[in-house]
Amino acid sequence: MFHIVDPLLSDAELARLRELSKTIRFEDGRQSNPDYTKKNNLQPSPQDAGYQEAAKIVQTGLARNEFFRDYCLPKFVAPPMLTKYEPGMAYGEHVDAAILNYNPPIRIDISCTVFISDPADYEGGELNIRMGDQDIKVKGKPGTAVLYPSTTFHQVLPVTKGERLVSITFIESNVRDAQQREILIELTEFLHENAARLGEDAQMRLEYVRTNLTRMWHGK
Repeated sequence: MFHIVDPLLSDAELARLRELSKTIRFEDGRQSNPDYTKKNNLQPSPQDAGYQEAAKIVQTGLARNEFFRDYCLPKFVAPPMLTKYEPGMAYGEHVDAAILNYNPPIRIDISCTVFISDPADYEGGELNIRMGDQDIKVKGKPGTAVLYPSTTFHQVLPVTKGERLVSITFIESNVRDAQQREILIELTEFLHENAARLGEDAQMRLEYVRTNLTRMWHGK
């Protein structure tokens, strides 16, 4: 239910995103969620040309990543958005909205944070995800992404020094149920890792299971 993709972005893509972050006009992030007073970050103006370029860079990284495709089985990926946290900024514990008000509306199944800043360049700012009775704190390397169910409580802890730059996006999956997605990715990864030693007959039998479970669960 919680996965880190390492790496997602190349060094060149990261460098370009950092350049764009210096020219993009950022606004108070509460403009997109005015009722949530614990949200304290900066987001790009949607009209800023750099916003569109930055979104395309991250979209390209997601689209070419095999694990992302296999795990998320994406039906729709929202345009990724650069988000900046300066000292004193944080995002209190919350659950992401169920629906994005696009046309047509998009159900949010999976949340994704792509780390752009070097973790050595800022203090605090960990992504804290509550999994049952445990808290998982993530402060990823530049270019890595973390995927987690949008139904989980999570927060960004206060940044105390430096600048935290990430890109966030939300995914509607063709397989709505998180446990079903976990089963499918386990089967897919097992097949990838063991195809050579399984032999054609065993591989085909497992592929039969994986394919027909996907067919059964797809679109639910």
